[in-house]
Amino acid sequence: MLKIAVIGAGHLGKIHLKCIQDIPDYELVGFYDKDSENAKRVEADLNVKFFENLDELISQVDVVDIVTPTIAHFDVASAAIRKGKHVFIEKPVTATPEEGKKLLALADEAKVKSQVGHVERFNPAFLAVKDKIKQPMFIEAHRLALFNPRGLDVPVVLDLMIHDLDLILSVVNSPVRKISASGVAIVSETPDIANARLEFTNGCVANITASRLSMKNMRKSRFFQRDAYITTDFLEKKAEIIRINDVDPKLDDPFAMIIDLPNKQQKHITIEKPEVQPINSIRMELATFHDAIVNDTIPAVPMSDGYQALDLAYKIMDEINFKGGQ
Repeated sequence: MLKIAVIGAGHLGKIHLKCIQDIPDYELVGFYDKDSENAKRVEADLNVKFFENLDELISQVDVVDIVTPTIAHFDVASAAIRKGKHVFIEKPVTATPEEGKKLLALADEAKVKSQVGHVERFNPAFLAVKDKIKQPMFIEAHRLALFNPRGLDVPVVLDLMIHDLDLILSVVNSPVRKISASGVAIVSETPDIANARLEFTNGCVANITASRLSMKNMRKSRFFQRDAYITTDFLEKKAEIIRINDVDPKLDDPFAMIIDLPNKQQKHITIEKPEVQPINSIRMELATFHDAIVNDTIPAVPMSDGYQALDLAYKIMDEINFKGGQ
């Protein structure tokens, strides 16, 4: 059983604490939060020990789960890594790519496991179709959110779009060749609405839109490839696979969707609705990190993946700033 500590007991930190309590392979030693009044409330509500000294807590565990504001990620993670602790870090991995690169080097030198909390990798809708996404050539993603002042301390690219950047990088096995982006700041000092077009060296194109000033919440992605059109609704936990197949001569279905092509050929359109398992994505990502540690395997979302998503997000923000988007 691995001993674990949670650093940060805000909204998301409390969710992590509750999830870890449900994972029998972890022993939750305690948590740290710099807001002692909030910490004492969480201690009473969840019956988890509050440590007033961060170093003392880190020294007593095997794994450190970092759910602090992003600006503190590097300092807390580097302190844990230097003590030989495995680290789980909420996204984005660090505040800047420079910090991310330094943290990667520290983790590699210390030979500890690290995972970044890009939780949409564990969204049941994505898990239901992940193995079906093969060499997509066009991707469209929309991540729209109702206004919430809690996230205004970072640009929408780091707050929302980075989820889709990570997902896209995980399925497109090719470097980014060209970035086009624009954004508009409306209620904050940084872009609240942003759009990016990514062109990969293998020919794939991704068009990504993120907004935190929408009239409704939406988290949808569509993947187009040679043999299929795959949709995922991360919010509603639904997925569909629309395939275009050659017509089977033995097909005997009057309701089959058959389309006529200009060359006098016909294609059969089928719609699959894969079963979406009811899972807790945060609990699952924390559980897989445990397995990676005890089995000495590569974590599901290694720190290198978190760094690549962060680096790409900064390149998009640079392109927006270059156009005067802020």
